Amino acid sequence: MNYFRTAILLAGLTALFMCVGYLIGGQAGALIALMVAAAMNLFSYWNADKLVLSMHGAQEVDSHAAPDLVRLVGELAGRAGLPMPRVYLMDNPQPNAFATGRNPEHAAVAVTTGLLNMLSRDEVAGVIAHELAHVRNRDTLTMTITATIAGAISMLAQFGLFFSGGHRNNNGVGLIGTLAMVILAPIAAMLVQMAISRTREYSADNLGAHIAGGTDGLSSALVKISNAAHLVENDTAEQNPATAHLFIINPLSGHRMDNLFSTHPSTENRIAALNELARQMGGVGSARAGYTPRPADGPWGNVGGSSGPWG
Repeated sequence: MNYFRTAILLAGLTALFMCVGYLIGGQAGALIALMVAAAMNLFSYWNADKLVLSMHGAQEVDSHAAPDLVRLVGELAGRAGLPMPRVYLMDNPQPNAFATGRNPEHAAVAVTTGLLNMLSRDEVAGVIAHELAHVRNRDTLTMTITATIAGAISMLAQFGLFFSGGHRNNNGVGLIGTLAMVILAPIAAMLVQMAISRTREYSADNLGAHIAGGTDGLSSALVKISNAAHLVENDTAEQNPATAHLFIINPLSGHRMDNLFSTHPSTENRIAALNELARQMGGVGSARAGYTPRPADGPWGNVGGSSGPWG
């Protein structure tokens, strides 16, 4: 089913890419866009994970550089029945994380220094378990390819605006069509992303709670991350809004139009679903909104500074 969803998603984004190409260059433009999209899909399958990690300045760490983090990822991967993924650290004050990779054998988990600074060990475990659930569900291929092509659609639409600047149309339809394309094409790409993002996040929350052995850590982490995301700006995410759906919580601050359409379900609804799961698992769901994060209450010290485990 995940492979089918990936195929539908790629077909939709490719069709949108071709439509933008047609508006720019007619039939020739659509044909060129089709060839570019085919090449991009192939490139994305093999390299999108590296591209996304590079966009966010993620640096790979090992058991010498980050022993506690790597050990925790290894333990949770073992519980999930997954190969050990590569572990990356992003020097970013906003607490957040994402997973990427075309399959479980080529997966990577990336977390920010802000996540390790603000969250407890159980909360970090809940977040990593959620990301490993994406890996196990093979969501990461869909997520990374979507980010690449959606970003390309936005850039192509902007290119169309400049391309049309030197061409006049007697009745003005050309200019109106181009302006509509520039506005609507990125929105359409966002809507395609949203089409599968919400159910995917609920599924990963559910499986992640089972991997972590309970819902408390993940529920508490979602509250902290959600509140911090509105207070601490993620510069790399703001520069690359097409990758926002990769993260466990939308990393966009909401100060720009990029956050008009959220790719994530509301944190309140996710916590409500986890609390219901906790009752089914025999626990008591107690997470609630309203937590204001402190600058460094995590068990890892001031990660990224002199007292962190990475030096």
